[in-house]
This record gives sequence, C-alpha cells and structure tokens, in this order.
Amino acid sequence: MSAQELLEAAQQGDQDACERMLNENAGLIWSIVRRYYGRGVESDDLYQLGCLGFLKAVRGFDFQYGTCFSTYAVPKIAGEIRRFLRDDGAVKVCRSIREQGQMLYRERERLRRELGREPVLSELAEATGMRVEEIAQIDLATEAPESLQQELAEGLTLEGVLGGEAPEEGLVEKIALREAIDRLPEKERMTILLRFFKGFTQEQTARVLGVSQVQVSRLERRGLQRLRENFSP
Repeated sequence: MSAQELLEAAQQGDQDACERMLNENAGLIWSIVRRYYGRGVESDDLYQLGCLGFLKAVRGFDFQYGTCFSTYAVPKIAGEIRRFLRDDGAVKVCRSIREQGQMLYRERERLRRELGREPVLSELAEATGMRVEEIAQIDLATEAPESLQQELAEGLTLEGVLGGEAPEEGLVEKIALREAIDRLPEKERMTILLRFFKGFTQEQTARVLGVSQVQVSRLERRGLQRLRENFSP
C-alpha cells in the first residue's frame, strides 16, 4: 500500500491504517514532543497529545493543498500540545471561548464535508451567525496558525516579508518562527496572526483589536521588526 493509499484509508476510518501511520510517523511526533520537554508534563503524555494532533491532521489533510502531509501535520501536532499547555497552564482560555471553539470546529468539519474544501471565514460566519471578527478572535484563542505562506489581501506572505527563501517544510520543521510569534507582546502577536495567518486587511484587524488602522500599521511594523531581529544572521 502506497503512502497516499494508506492516508486515504486512514481518512476513511480504517483503524489499522491509522495505527500504521502513527507507528511510521512516531519519529516525527517525538521530534515535536521534545521541543516541549521541561514544561511540567510527562513525555508520554506529550506524545499522546502529539498523536491526537497527528490524527487530526490525517482527518483534515487534502491532497489538493499542494504540500506534503508531514508539512501539514507538524503544526497540528505542535498546536495540540501547545493548546494543552496553554489551557492547563498559566494562560487560561475561558470555558465559553473553548465551547465556541469546539462549535466552530464542528461547523468547519461539517462544511468541509459538504463543500469538499476548507470553508472560508464568510461561510463560517453565515453558518454560525457569528461575525467574521468574532470567529477570528476565537480561532486565535484556541487554534495554532496553519501556514507560514498564508497570503494577505495584498498578496504578501509572512515568509516573504521576513525575507525567507526556504520552503515551508524547513520553516515549519524548525517551529522557531511560531515560537517567536508567541513571544511577541499581545497586540503585536494578534496583529501578525490576523494579518498573516487569517489574511485580514488592516481595517479588519483594527476592528478585531479595537484600535485604529494607523495603530495596526505600527503594531505590524514593530512585530515584523522583532521577528526579523530574531531571524537575522
């Protein structure tokens, strides 16, 4: 059975295929798990969280994404671990936000099945009765960013703005950029996530943050400068 056939079988609910994929990708999962040692959680527990993220990646992957499965899986694995550390640690996500996040996850899955693709924010808004800005806020509180190559409305990507030339595989495997974003001051972090991971315009970002468009421009500029300093040779 080829790798694609194995993945397709796992997506269709074949438990043996899921187990085989987990076994064959154990090294990948452990490579991400090791980044979170020393956070007060046993390594085996971190691995189980990583496996959960991996299985979510199996369910959500679409061959039309134009990227290899491991590139898609890495942020899912890391995201599952980070969500647990965030929710179980010093930074709490309130229950209502978590419940809304779960509701959004179910709606995304339903729309993904109906549409045969990832739903856009406007479609989620229509399905849930929520505003696009509300969905974005919940996503930022509960989900890890998906792609370093998400395009802005202006057609730019974070990778391009930072001057990186490496393919997404290399950047995602390092996870360093994501961790650098997590260390930004809150409003700079949210500005970068909304602009480069959600594709929001500066005007939309200003509405979410409750600031002016001029302030968003400054926050974006400062955030990018901090990231450039982190990745300068």
